[in-house]
Amino acid sequence: MSESHISFGDIRFVTSRPHSFGLVIDGIAIDSAANAPEDYLHQLLLSPEHRDAFFALIEIEGLVICKNVRSDSPTYRKVRGKSSTVKLSQAEYYHHDGCSSPTKPRVVEIRFPHQDVARDVATAVAPLPAVIRAMLMALPERMMKDSELVAFRHLFSGSVASYPSPETWDHIQGKVTRMVRKEMDAEACRTYFRAVDQMADAYVKPWEMGESRLMLNWHRDLNRTFQHRRAYQRPREALEQNGSLVKRWTAEET
Repeated sequence: MSESHISFGDIRFVTSRPHSFGLVIDGIAIDSAANAPEDYLHQLLLSPEHRDAFFALIEIEGLVICKNVRSDSPTYRKVRGKSSTVKLSQAEYYHHDGCSSPTKPRVVEIRFPHQDVARDVATAVAPLPAVIRAMLMALPERMMKDSELVAFRHLFSGSVASYPSPETWDHIQGKVTRMVRKEMDAEACRTYFRAVDQMADAYVKPWEMGESRLMLNWHRDLNRTFQHRRAYQRPREALEQNGSLVKRWTAEET
Protein backbone atom coordinates (compact mmCIF):
# COMPACT_ATOMS: atom_id res chain seq x y z
CA MET A 1 0.00 0.00 0.00
CA SER A 2 1.68 3.17 -1.18
CA GLU A 3 1.24 6.58 0.43
CA SER A 4 0.68 9.69 -1.65
CA HIS A 5 -0.79 13.16 -1.28
CA ILE A 6 -3.57 15.33 -2.67
CA SER A 7 -4.12 19.02 -2.10
CA PHE A 8 -7.16 21.22 -1.68
CA GLY A 9 -6.00 24.82 -1.69
CA ASP A 10 -2.85 25.09 0.40
CA ILE A 11 -3.68 22.04 2.55
CA ARG A 12 -2.08 18.70 1.72
CA PHE A 13 -3.67 15.39 2.69
CA VAL A 14 -2.02 11.99 3.08
CA THR A 15 -3.78 9.38 0.97
CA SER A 16 -3.53 5.65 0.38
CA ARG A 17 -5.17 2.91 -1.69
CA PRO A 18 -5.53 -0.20 0.50
CA HIS A 19 -8.14 -1.76 -1.79
CA SER A 20 -8.70 -2.39 -5.49
CA PHE A 21 -10.97 0.67 -5.70
CA GLY A 22 -11.49 3.87 -3.75
CA LEU A 23 -9.24 6.45 -2.14
CA VAL A 24 -8.49 6.79 1.57
CA ILE A 25 -7.68 10.22 2.98
CA ASP A 26 -5.72 9.22 6.06
CA GLY A 27 -5.43 12.73 7.43
CA ILE A 28 -3.66 16.04 7.04
CA ALA A 29 0.01 16.05 6.05
CA ILE A 30 2.45 17.15 8.75
CA ASP A 31 3.52 20.22 6.79
CA SER A 32 -0.13 21.42 6.67
CA ALA A 33 -1.24 20.40 10.15
CA ALA A 34 -0.66 23.80 11.76
CA ASN A 35 -3.20 25.44 9.44
CA ALA A 36 -5.86 22.72 9.33
CA PRO A 37 -8.88 22.05 11.59
CA GLU A 38 -9.72 18.68 13.15
CA ASP A 39 -12.99 18.63 11.23
CA TYR A 40 -11.28 18.88 7.86
CA LEU A 41 -14.23 17.20 6.12
CA HIS A 42 -16.64 20.07 6.81
CA GLN A 43 -14.32 23.02 7.21
CA LEU A 44 -12.14 22.23 4.20
CA LEU A 45 -13.37 19.56 1.79
CA LEU A 46 -17.05 20.56 1.97
CA SER A 47 -16.40 24.28 2.20
CA PRO A 48 -17.84 26.40 -0.65
CA GLU A 49 -14.33 26.81 -2.06
CA HIS A 50 -13.62 23.07 -2.43
CA ARG A 51 -17.05 21.41 -2.39
CA ASP A 52 -17.41 20.90 -6.15
CA ALA A 53 -13.87 19.56 -6.52
CA PHE A 54 -14.42 17.13 -3.64
CA PHE A 55 -17.65 15.78 -5.12
CA ALA A 56 -15.89 15.46 -8.47
CA LEU A 57 -13.24 13.33 -6.72
CA ILE A 58 -15.98 11.07 -5.33
CA GLU A 59 -17.41 10.67 -8.84
CA ILE A 60 -13.99 9.65 -10.16
CA GLU A 61 -13.12 7.27 -7.32
CA GLY A 62 -16.57 5.90 -6.48
CA LEU A 63 -15.59 5.65 -2.80
CA VAL A 64 -13.64 8.19 -0.75
CA ILE A 65 -12.86 7.44 2.89
CA CYS A 66 -11.94 10.24 5.27
CA LYS A 67 -10.20 9.09 8.46
CA ASN A 68 -9.39 10.91 11.69
CA VAL A 69 -12.23 13.42 11.39
CA ARG A 70 -13.66 14.93 14.57
CA SER A 71 -17.05 16.42 13.86
CA ASP A 72 -20.24 17.33 15.72
CA SER A 73 -22.14 18.37 12.60
CA PRO A 74 -25.92 18.25 13.24
CA THR A 75 -26.74 17.06 9.71
CA TYR A 76 -26.17 13.36 10.43
CA ARG A 77 -28.94 10.97 11.43
CA LYS A 78 -28.70 7.56 13.06
CA VAL A 79 -28.45 4.47 10.87
CA ARG A 80 -31.46 2.37 11.79
CA GLY A 81 -32.54 -1.18 11.10
CA LYS A 82 -33.35 -4.13 13.30
CA SER A 83 -31.86 -7.56 12.76
CA SER A 84 -31.80 -10.67 14.90
CA THR A 85 -30.46 -14.20 14.91
CA VAL A 86 -33.55 -15.28 12.96
CA LYS A 87 -34.19 -12.32 10.66
CA LEU A 88 -32.11 -10.01 8.49
CA SER A 89 -32.78 -6.30 8.47
CA GLN A 90 -33.33 -4.57 5.15
CA ALA A 91 -29.91 -2.94 5.60
CA GLU A 92 -28.21 -6.34 5.30
CA TYR A 93 -29.15 -6.59 1.62
CA TYR A 94 -27.19 -4.65 -1.00
CA HIS A 95 -28.99 -1.44 -1.87
CA HIS A 96 -28.80 2.14 -3.06
CA ASP A 97 -30.09 4.74 -0.63
CA GLY A 98 -33.29 6.40 -1.75
CA CYS A 99 -34.62 3.40 -3.66
CA SER A 100 -38.22 4.49 -3.09
CA SER A 101 -37.55 8.14 -3.94
CA PRO A 102 -38.09 9.67 -7.39
CA THR A 103 -34.50 10.90 -7.30
CA LYS A 104 -31.78 8.96 -5.53
CA PRO A 105 -29.11 10.93 -3.64
CA ARG A 106 -25.89 11.45 -5.55
CA VAL A 107 -23.57 10.75 -2.61
CA VAL A 108 -24.21 8.73 0.55
CA GLU A 109 -21.95 9.22 3.56
CA ILE A 110 -21.80 6.71 6.41
CA ARG A 111 -19.83 7.73 9.48
CA PHE A 112 -18.57 6.08 12.67
CA PRO A 113 -18.38 8.90 15.24
CA HIS A 114 -16.10 8.81 18.27
CA GLN A 115 -17.91 6.92 21.04
CA ASP A 116 -17.35 4.48 23.90
CA VAL A 117 -18.30 1.28 22.07
CA ALA A 118 -16.25 -0.24 19.24
CA ARG A 119 -17.93 -1.68 16.13
CA ASP A 120 -17.43 -5.23 14.90
CA VAL A 121 -20.10 -5.21 12.20
CA ALA A 122 -18.69 -4.21 8.82
CA THR A 123 -20.24 -2.17 6.03
CA ALA A 124 -19.67 -3.74 2.63
CA VAL A 125 -19.35 -1.35 -0.34
CA ALA A 126 -18.97 -2.51 -3.93
CA PRO A 127 -19.63 -1.36 -7.52
CA LEU A 128 -23.14 -2.23 -8.70
CA PRO A 129 -22.10 -4.42 -11.70
CA ALA A 130 -19.84 -6.49 -9.43
CA VAL A 131 -22.66 -6.89 -6.90
CA ILE A 132 -25.18 -8.12 -9.48
CA ARG A 133 -22.68 -10.54 -10.98
CA ALA A 134 -21.64 -11.89 -7.57
CA MET A 135 -25.25 -12.35 -6.42
CA LEU A 136 -25.86 -14.59 -9.45
CA MET A 137 -22.58 -16.48 -9.25
CA ALA A 138 -22.89 -17.17 -5.50
CA LEU A 139 -26.32 -18.79 -5.79
CA PRO A 140 -26.23 -22.51 -4.95
CA GLU A 141 -26.89 -24.77 -7.92
CA ARG A 142 -30.00 -26.15 -6.24
CA MET A 143 -31.55 -22.69 -6.54
CA MET A 144 -30.73 -22.24 -10.23
CA LYS A 145 -34.07 -23.56 -11.50
CA ASP A 146 -35.30 -20.33 -13.01
CA SER A 147 -34.46 -20.21 -16.73
CA GLU A 148 -34.27 -16.41 -16.73
CA LEU A 149 -31.69 -16.38 -13.93
CA VAL A 150 -29.73 -19.15 -15.68
CA ALA A 151 -29.58 -16.98 -18.81
CA PHE A 152 -28.55 -13.89 -16.84
CA ARG A 153 -25.82 -15.82 -14.99
CA HIS A 154 -24.47 -17.03 -18.32
CA LEU A 155 -24.26 -13.45 -19.59
CA PHE A 156 -22.50 -12.26 -16.43
CA SER A 157 -20.02 -15.15 -16.61
CA GLY A 158 -18.45 -13.63 -19.73
CA SER A 159 -16.71 -10.34 -20.36
CA VAL A 160 -18.15 -7.01 -19.26
CA ALA A 161 -19.22 -6.43 -22.85
CA SER A 162 -21.54 -9.44 -22.60
CA TYR A 163 -23.36 -8.20 -19.48
CA PRO A 164 -27.09 -7.57 -19.95
CA SER A 165 -28.36 -4.01 -20.17
CA PRO A 166 -28.12 -2.00 -16.92
CA GLU A 167 -31.88 -1.45 -17.20
CA THR A 168 -32.31 -5.13 -16.26
CA TRP A 169 -30.10 -5.06 -13.16
CA ASP A 170 -32.76 -3.88 -10.71
CA HIS A 171 -35.04 -6.69 -11.88
CA ILE A 172 -32.26 -9.28 -11.52
CA GLN A 173 -31.25 -8.08 -8.07
CA GLY A 174 -34.82 -8.00 -6.82
CA LYS A 175 -35.49 -11.49 -8.07
CA VAL A 176 -32.38 -12.96 -6.46
CA THR A 177 -32.98 -11.13 -3.17
CA ARG A 178 -36.55 -12.41 -2.93
CA MET A 179 -35.34 -15.93 -3.68
CA VAL A 180 -32.67 -16.07 -0.99
CA ARG A 181 -35.01 -14.48 1.57
CA LYS A 182 -37.59 -17.17 0.85
CA GLU A 183 -35.35 -20.24 0.62
CA MET A 184 -32.56 -19.55 3.15
CA ASP A 185 -32.70 -19.13 6.89
CA ALA A 186 -31.06 -16.07 8.42
CA GLU A 187 -27.57 -17.47 8.94
CA ALA A 188 -27.52 -19.23 5.56
CA CYS A 189 -28.49 -15.92 3.98
CA ARG A 190 -25.71 -14.09 5.83
CA THR A 191 -23.23 -16.75 4.72
CA TYR A 192 -24.43 -16.30 1.13
CA PHE A 193 -23.93 -12.54 1.29
CA ARG A 194 -20.44 -12.95 2.76
CA ALA A 195 -19.66 -14.99 -0.36
CA VAL A 196 -21.16 -12.20 -2.47
CA ASP A 197 -18.93 -9.67 -0.69
CA GLN A 198 -15.87 -11.75 -1.53
CA MET A 199 -16.83 -12.33 -5.17
CA ALA A 200 -17.64 -8.65 -5.64
CA ASP A 201 -14.33 -7.66 -3.99
CA ALA A 202 -16.31 -5.44 -1.64
CA TYR A 203 -14.62 -3.00 0.71
CA VAL A 204 -15.33 -4.52 4.14
CA LYS A 205 -12.43 -3.22 6.22
CA PRO A 206 -13.15 -2.61 9.95
CA TRP A 207 -14.52 0.74 11.01
CA GLU A 208 -12.28 3.22 12.80
CA MET A 209 -13.73 5.93 15.01
CA GLY A 210 -13.78 9.27 13.24
CA GLU A 211 -14.09 7.64 9.81
CA SER A 212 -16.49 8.74 7.07
CA ARG A 213 -17.13 6.74 3.91
CA LEU A 214 -18.57 8.71 1.00
CA MET A 215 -19.77 6.65 -1.96
CA LEU A 216 -21.25 7.45 -5.35
CA ASN A 217 -24.79 6.23 -4.70
CA TRP A 218 -26.30 7.41 -7.95
CA HIS A 219 -25.13 8.38 -11.43
CA ARG A 220 -26.84 8.33 -14.80
CA ASP A 221 -24.30 5.65 -15.76
CA LEU A 222 -25.23 2.73 -13.49
CA ASN A 223 -21.86 1.11 -14.12
CA ARG A 224 -20.31 3.83 -11.96
CA THR A 225 -22.65 3.56 -8.98
CA PHE A 226 -21.96 1.73 -5.72
CA GLN A 227 -24.19 -0.21 -3.35
CA HIS A 228 -23.65 -1.02 0.30
CA ARG A 229 -24.99 -3.23 3.08
CA ARG A 230 -24.54 -4.04 6.76
CA ALA A 231 -22.23 -7.04 6.75
CA TYR A 232 -21.89 -9.39 9.71
CA GLN A 233 -18.50 -11.09 9.42
CA ARG A 234 -19.42 -13.96 11.75
CA PRO A 235 -22.66 -15.62 12.92
CA ARG A 236 -25.05 -13.12 14.48
CA GLU A 237 -25.25 -13.32 18.28
CA ALA A 238 -28.18 -12.26 20.42
CA LEU A 239 -27.84 -9.06 22.47
CA GLU A 240 -24.39 -8.21 21.10
CA GLN A 241 -23.40 -4.54 21.36
CA ASN A 242 -21.82 -2.52 18.60
CA GLY A 243 -20.95 1.11 18.15
CA SER A 244 -23.51 3.13 16.20
CA LEU A 245 -23.17 4.60 12.72
CA VAL A 246 -24.70 7.79 11.37
CA LYS A 247 -25.35 8.77 7.79
CA ARG A 248 -26.55 11.52 5.48
CA TRP A 249 -27.01 12.37 1.83
CA THR A 250 -24.04 14.70 1.76
CA ALA A 251 -24.55 16.45 -1.58
CA GLU A 252 -28.15 17.29 -0.68
CA GLU A 253 -27.83 17.90 3.07
CA THR A 254 -24.74 20.03 3.62
